[in-house]
Amino acid sequence: MEHPENSDEYKGLTVNKGIEQPSSVNPYLRNGQFRRQSKLSVAEYVDGIVKGNVSVLGRAVTLVESLRPEDQVIAQEVIEKCLPYSGNSVRIGISGVPGAGKSTSIDAFGLHVLKDGGKLAVLAIDPSSERTKGSILGDKTRMERLSLHPSAFIRPSPSAGSLGGVARKTRETIVLWEAAGYDRIFVETVGVGQSETAVHSMVDFFLLIQLAGTGDELQGIKRGIMEMADGIIINKADGDNADKAELAARQFRNALHLFPAPESGWTPQVLTYSGFYDLRIKEVWDMVWAYIDFVKKNGYFDVRRNEQAKYWMYESINETLRSSFYNNGKIASLLEAKENLVLQGKLTSFVAARQLLDIYRESNTL
Repeated sequence: MEHPENSDEYKGLTVNKGIEQPSSVNPYLRNGQFRRQSKLSVAEYVDGIVKGNVSVLGRAVTLVESLRPEDQVIAQEVIEKCLPYSGNSVRIGISGVPGAGKSTSIDAFGLHVLKDGGKLAVLAIDPSSERTKGSILGDKTRMERLSLHPSAFIRPSPSAGSLGGVARKTRETIVLWEAAGYDRIFVETVGVGQSETAVHSMVDFFLLIQLAGTGDELQGIKRGIMEMADGIIINKADGDNADKAELAARQFRNALHLFPAPESGWTPQVLTYSGFYDLRIKEVWDMVWAYIDFVKKNGYFDVRRNEQAKYWMYESINETLRSSFYNNGKIASLLEAKENLVLQGKLTSFVAARQLLDIYRESNTL
């Protein structure tokens, strides 16, 4: 086809030939250079984790998060063999309302705690869509400085709509991190809700991030999470917002006086800071380390760890029973039929549940 710009009146113009477009198919697939990673044995997983191999650690965490029964068998063996190397960390739970600046704060907190050396692992639990089951997993992108630090390991994890499942996987992931030598562990929660109760049962210090002017300091509905907090910090205490943050801090301190004294004997403190501008970060962590020293001296640190171990034993039983029920062949074949009867109004939810449980019990006694 003749281009009009090639006519004599446009002699000063030339048309360059375009470059050949690359194939949309990965060329490595054609010549066999692209292959899946070979599977590791339990011993190879444990050896890599204990030596601090980040690649092996990442694959082990993926194994723990897998829903495939065969992966879970290997994962449980790896966790069991890593247990003797675990328990030597300080675990910090970090929570707060959406928009409170948790990820930005963790970015600043992480750099601060790594100044003295050591290794830090961060698990950022991201809520999954109830409709698509997908997650954005964007927390790591909001921890720009920390994600580049050689001593930091950041792992976004989807909640997948299952609080119990996430809680168990988080607890098991902590064991792997500790075995790999990570002595500081942050667990960032989804938001304010039931997930905080689960996270509180696996950390040594529970830090609650709040904002000024949200009214939370006056809401009785937030009493539960405030009672769990070992420290409350008001973020974005900078510029014109500094005075509002100080006022909110006073209101929170007054509210805390109405709560019963914690079992630890520690009086929760309320501080203000700015995660974005790195203001008063040191004061926040002086409070955290003061708490850790306090509970280690009075023995509550070990008491809390023992209570958590017992709690997770029962939670593991509950999760295993739930998984066993839904993976049972007879239950899987009858579940949809029973569900349809309930939707048609021919069977109540409670009767349907009882019938399915009876079938499950009978199938396990044969």
